[in-house]
Amino acid sequence: MTEPYVTLNIKNKVGYIEFYHPNRNSIPSDILVKLKATIEDAGSNEAIHVIVIKSGGDRTFCAGASFNEVMAVEDPEQGKAFFSGFANVINAMRTCPKLIIGRVQGKAVGGGVGLAAATDYCLATKYASIRLSELSIGIGPFVIEPAVTRKIGLAAMSQLTIDAETFFTAEYAKRNGLFADVFETVEALDEAVKELTEKLSNYNPEALQRMKSVFWEGTQHWDTLLTERAEISGALVLSKFTKNTLKRFR
Repeated sequence: MTEPYVTLNIKNKVGYIEFYHPNRNSIPSDILVKLKATIEDAGSNEAIHVIVIKSGGDRTFCAGASFNEVMAVEDPEQGKAFFSGFANVINAMRTCPKLIIGRVQGKAVGGGVGLAAATDYCLATKYASIRLSELSIGIGPFVIEPAVTRKIGLAAMSQLTIDAETFFTAEYAKRNGLFADVFETVEALDEAVKELTEKLSNYNPEALQRMKSVFWEGTQHWDTLLTERAEISGALVLSKFTKNTLKRFR
């Protein structure tokens, strides 16, 4: 696999959305746009009762936003537009009328943690360590914070944010509610995802939709909130501190 992609495959009333990028499954803006559109398409497809979000490759689920794009931001509007990419995907997941199950086979960094947190139920392997590295480069996980805090609580979110250079284990993520279960192998993970989603796909679709609405009660303001957060990150990425830090990664 060398070319980035977003695909949707349907099997037994389960829609499998898979994204991939050769750079550790980092997600540039064009892939985020496709991912949002694919989630919306799956949400309106009557042949799909349950959705799975997954990524290609073995040991990295998602390395977050494209670092090259972060370094290329030149003005506040461009920065806001860039950081709105993950905001739009999270909001698409939030408002999707169908349950979304996360399949996290490997490491998740930054926005990748946000994607996992925005699923309705998430399964992972023991290799799925997590890290929020944003403060270490001079910004912060502002856009994904509402989704992550909602899932793991403010204390764990604060720990991940402040200890920005540490990978926390999959078991840590499970203890704090990000992952529902952790498996020894990718094969065991895939079997668990298949069993769960095919079971759910035979439940009453109306009941599933109404239950999802209950899960996300109190988040109706996120369209505005996440846009405001994208604006904060878009301004910070232009700061002298952040620009000097980013230069070291060139």
